[in-house]
Amino acid sequence: MPAEVIFTAVKTPHEVARVAELAGIIWKEHYIPIIGKPQVDYMLEHFQSAPAIEKQLAEGVFYFLIQQEDLDLGYLAFEKRAVSLFLSKIYLLESKRGMGYGRTAMAFVENSARNMECAEIALTVNKYNDQSINTYTRMGFSKKGGEITDIGGGFVMDDYRMVKPL
Repeated sequence: MPAEVIFTAVKTPHEVARVAELAGIIWKEHYIPIIGKPQVDYMLEHFQSAPAIEKQLAEGVFYFLIQQEDLDLGYLAFEKRAVSLFLSKIYLLESKRGMGYGRTAMAFVENSARNMECAEIALTVNKYNDQSINTYTRMGFSKKGGEITDIGGGFVMDDYRMVKPL
């Protein structure tokens, strides 16, 4: 990676719109084969649209654009839950995966967790998202059970909970 990766806290309407735009691109390229287009469309509208992101920001979720020079590479989001930092989103454009950006982003998340005095980082990942599960395992996360969450619209999220102690 020739240029430094920066993490820009999402605050402005323009930044929120950019995250929603990136979500549309990344989710469609990554999740349609796993959960299908109807569920991806539903989740984008209800969880990753600009109004949904603005609501999450107001509720204390931190969003960051992952950038290098003038390029947006992806985004991430997390919130503190008791002694855990819950990593709800960490997404890179397909063309930027496998280049070390994910490790750089995870180092940023780990540093943020330590600064927030968290004892661990927790996340959920779709049980059929083998690529991400393998990546999280290589980064020191382990499976701590499964959970099925009704998200409305006739859809559920069928996930593993994964945790990395700090």
